[in-house]
Amino acid sequence: MGDIVVSVAPHNLEAEQALLGVLLYDNAAYERLTDSLQGRHFYEPFHQRLFGSIETHIRKGQLAEPILLADEFKHDPAFEELGGLRYLADLVDRAPPAANVGDYARAVFDLALRRDLIRIGGEIAATAHGGVGKDDVKLPARDQIEAAEQQLYTLAESGTASSGFVSFGEALRGAVEMTAEAYSRDGGMSGVSTDLIDLDTKIGGLHPSDLIVLAGRPSMGKTALATNIAFNIAKKYAWEPQPDGTKKTVSGGVVAFYSLEMSAEQLALRMLADASGVSGDKLRKGEIDASEFGRVRDAAIELQEAPLYIDATGGISIAKLTARARRLKRQVGLDLIVVDYLQLVTGSDLSSNASRVQEVSQITMGLKALAKELACPVIALSQLSRQVEQREDKRPQLSDLRESGSIEQDADMVWFVYRESYYVGRSEPREGTPEHLQWQEDMDRLQGLAEVIIAKQRHGPIGTVRLSFNSDTTRFGNLARDHYFHQMRSGSDE
Repeated sequence: MGDIVVSVAPHNLEAEQALLGVLLYDNAAYERLTDSLQGRHFYEPFHQRLFGSIETHIRKGQLAEPILLADEFKHDPAFEELGGLRYLADLVDRAPPAANVGDYARAVFDLALRRDLIRIGGEIAATAHGGVGKDDVKLPARDQIEAAEQQLYTLAESGTASSGFVSFGEALRGAVEMTAEAYSRDGGMSGVSTDLIDLDTKIGGLHPSDLIVLAGRPSMGKTALATNIAFNIAKKYAWEPQPDGTKKTVSGGVVAFYSLEMSAEQLALRMLADASGVSGDKLRKGEIDASEFGRVRDAAIELQEAPLYIDATGGISIAKLTARARRLKRQVGLDLIVVDYLQLVTGSDLSSNASRVQEVSQITMGLKALAKELACPVIALSQLSRQVEQREDKRPQLSDLRESGSIEQDADMVWFVYRESYYVGRSEPREGTPEHLQWQEDMDRLQGLAEVIIAKQRHGPIGTVRLSFNSDTTRFGNLARDHYFHQMRSGSDE
């Protein structure tokens, strides 16, 4: 009989001891550690608790040194077993120079990732052999790939295969950092700016992990508004390198645009019209002069540098959409996802007798989960039911959302795009009548105006935002503060 070989998970206790020793000797060395290193990355359970305690002391502005910490661990059996205060004193005595703290931190973190990779690999192999997932549910091979990809993505992003519970202290630290970021930014926003001033003021920018449903009847400008926001964010993209080699977005962002209705070329043409100020209709027909062509060429040169990625796969499934978004986040980063539009996404592995409402529910839940997982806002466009057309006041309401229950429930914000001029323009009375004069007056007043009705906002007020709209270039813009405001209907927000 050969010897039994017991495989031990990769770890390095000496590196852990050296790192803890440096921190106990010189608390200032903590500032050189990346945020990705956390207590759970240590192999020895006592080292996990010790690192957590050092971290808490330093964050509170207190001294973290052996005598003070020994008092905290006096009832910890592992502390006594390792040698008590003597063990902490030895860590300090044997501490390497503080300049090397980053190398030890990287070694500890890398080994933790390798241990998680081994565990995930084992789970993938076991599930593939038996076809049964974690909850003893039979999983098809495609679902197993999706689950494995999700685990690997989470591990790559956060240094742990699943987040599980976080202490209130950690959650509070994140909340304070968000507030500090909003305080330090111009305009006091914690989210990504849409560049539409009144909209930003109302919503505080687009926030990570938010699902925003943007709805409207056909020809209201849903795609135009989403395209404008996506382009505004992409063209302002700027980043700065972090100590761990990652990029941190400091302005604008990388945008993924799932265009399920229009081709990538059609979408690009819209953006070209927006950026150049030349009518999209003229561009399509080629009816442009030399000066307009020059503007188009200049706009194209500016546009090609924008980190805007278009996926024009029609009828894409929510599983594929999620997998592609994860991949893009890993490769180049991701700060906004736009899905145009929600009803064209398909569900995954629903039974043949599942209703459309169930499918839409699965899609909205999937998009909300994706927003949380990738920590970036998702704008999902949605159609409205025809019942809007039967009402006198055609401003949309939440009940007009098609398959509305799940959309309204899962969304953090619901916006409706509404242009009164569209409806007034289609009800022209006979020329020469007093009604026609009134109609002409109404058209002059409403021309170039659009409303974004914020019907639901989980973190703030609801209300109406007025924007300018140029139908030639399908561009939404900021309304001049002194223009039109007091001519608008009484009873709506000022």
